[in-house]
Amino acid sequence: MTYHKTPIRYGMVGGGKTGGIGKVHRTSAEMFDRFKLCAGVFSSNPEVSLESALEWGVSPDRNYRTYEEMAEKESARQDGIQAVVITTPNHLHDGPIKSFISRGIHVVCDKPLTISLDVAREIQDVVQRSDRVFMMTYCYTGYPLVREAKARIQRGDIGQIKMIKVEYPQGHLATPIEETGLKTFEWRTDPARSGQGGTIADIGSHAFHMLRYVSGLKVRSVSAELNSFIKTRRVDDNAIVNLRMENDAIGLIWVSQAAIGHENSLNFKVYGNQGSLEWSHTDPSKLWLYQLNKPKQLITRGSTETTFEARRATHVPAGHPEGYYEAFANLYLEAARAIYSVDNRQTIPTEVDYPGIEDGFEGMAFIDASLESAKRDCAWVDL
Repeated sequence: MTYHKTPIRYGMVGGGKTGGIGKVHRTSAEMFDRFKLCAGVFSSNPEVSLESALEWGVSPDRNYRTYEEMAEKESARQDGIQAVVITTPNHLHDGPIKSFISRGIHVVCDKPLTISLDVAREIQDVVQRSDRVFMMTYCYTGYPLVREAKARIQRGDIGQIKMIKVEYPQGHLATPIEETGLKTFEWRTDPARSGQGGTIADIGSHAFHMLRYVSGLKVRSVSAELNSFIKTRRVDDNAIVNLRMENDAIGLIWVSQAAIGHENSLNFKVYGNQGSLEWSHTDPSKLWLYQLNKPKQLITRGSTETTFEARRATHVPAGHPEGYYEAFANLYLEAARAIYSVDNRQTIPTEVDYPGIEDGFEGMAFIDASLESAKRDCAWVDL
């Protein structure tokens, strides 16, 4: 398929200059010239929103006060946005999603999908009844060697999966930092804005998606223990979840934001009856393959032995660093391919690979089941 050279016009809800994740989205979306920022309501503070618009070259008349105004006016413009990126706190996802989708605008949404399973069902219904592209930014699956691991598992390099372990420890919530007034920690530890799940939602959703993405196996039930190591904290900051999966495989997820000594140590280990695979976000250009009765093999990003799936997500030669921005940008590249196809009434190519509404809903089902299990003293709860 030949892709259009004209960038996709997009807007943002949230992501202003005083936040953190907005810069990641803008940089990643525009890295390969597939998207151009044209509009936004960048902050609930009108001054910050306008300053953000001016700094990023957005016309003041396309800096809006509400997402409703933005959706209405942009959908009426001949040069209106084709897609919107939603980077608000969790409780503010559903309104913009519904508003923009209903006006024919493609949506990219930060994780998790929303704050409850009931709201997630409403969003899923709206998205599935439309023909618009909807992408969740589970960004870590954009790494080339994560895709390499998935491809090798699919072709049988380690045989039938028996067990998968995903760990995602961080340490920034080891103290009651939300009491210092920092906004990003205030809302993430506020059940009204983050949902009832804390760490299990914030990074547990990433860990669960990684497990599902790499293994390709559905999860049947979970048994979860959720902890709040900071006793004044209203949400969990540590979680251990056992999983029962299809094909009699088992899984284990440990996520923590109170693990002193860890910054962002996402990793996975997948064990089959013929071998195993290991990958770590702290060294993302390496994938270790262990096969029965064979020497261990180190697979590096950009090397000749990588699969098509990894190569199409690689942008610089082997030995040159590639990292978080490029992985995030890979998701935006996939979204662009899907949007170009849909807008030109073409079938989305089978190799296009991005997290969709089903992944967002499954993530919410995992969070909901884990919360229920923890309330029932780690009882097994079906997804």
